Amino acid sequence: MTFRAYKLYRYRIPVDSQLVLRNHFLKVREGLIININCGDKQGFGEIAPLLEFSRESLEQAQSQTQDWLIRWNQARINNQKLSMDGLYPSVAFGLSCALAELVDKLQPEGNYQVAPLCYGDPDELFAKLDNIQGEKIAKIKVGLYEANRDGMVVNMFLEAIPDLQLRLDANRAWTLAKAQLFAKYIAPEFRSRIQFIEEPCRTPAASLEFAKMTGINIAWDESLRDLDFNLQAQPYLKAIVIKPTLIGSIEKCLKFIHHAQSLDLRTVISSSIESSLGLTQLARLSAQYCPKTTAGLDTLNLMAYQLLRPWQGSELPLLSLENTEFVELVAQQEWAN
Repeated sequence: MTFRAYKLYRYRIPVDSQLVLRNHFLKVREGLIININCGDKQGFGEIAPLLEFSRESLEQAQSQTQDWLIRWNQARINNQKLSMDGLYPSVAFGLSCALAELVDKLQPEGNYQVAPLCYGDPDELFAKLDNIQGEKIAKIKVGLYEANRDGMVVNMFLEAIPDLQLRLDANRAWTLAKAQLFAKYIAPEFRSRIQFIEEPCRTPAASLEFAKMTGINIAWDESLRDLDFNLQAQPYLKAIVIKPTLIGSIEKCLKFIHHAQSLDLRTVISSSIESSLGLTQLARLSAQYCPKTTAGLDTLNLMAYQLLRPWQGSELPLLSLENTEFVELVAQQEWAN
């Protein structure tokens, strides 16, 4: 007889009130934690649709998770494997992490050396860079302010720190004209130290034209989630940025990683503002499949607490799943077959 069970928790963690997701201030990060038990083994996963970016709501994700787990148990009884095709991306990713832990397919060691993230305060980034050992890579969000202001800030950093390399993320905020205005303020001799800008323009075609006109490298992020997208080598395309919560299962992410590697493109595993549980799993994925690339996971300090598993070096308080102020058990089920 095999014992199987799951518990599903919902968390609500306060975040930095200055965090803007497109046109929305995010004050609380909500998500689900799934714990699957099979015999004497267990695995955890985080299912956390991101406001303004995920197409599914948290309620839809919870309903689909519970339905899939019932069908998963029935498939196990019949010695079958249940596909994750058709699941919401956040659901597929969280479930695939839990099942990977269940069968020891997710390596325990993680890559905790991340590119520090700047949301607008240059002094904060200077302080973070002082603590970096080795290659200095940082990430700056652009497109939240005027393009000329973004260009001046980026140029200031590159001029002030000669060994700094930057990753920029525009989230498709600019028209081609505004992207060109941004580039106007970047000295030509500094442009090669911009590793890439994620999706500078509103369309991939405009982003490629921007790169051709300015010599500034780009990366695909949102485009990976377009249904008709075909990843191929392009001039000035240097990387893809994978946010598994928005992409899907580990298996789906691996298809992108292997394809990108075949095209000699850098692959960056990046956060969708998950809790410390999800971030540690992303760090493990990065170490396992993209070991030579610094991950984009510097989002934990946007939150007031860690959850279940600590991030290496973080001093934030750690919540357990029994903390009823921030965590609620919303579903559970046991099977003995």
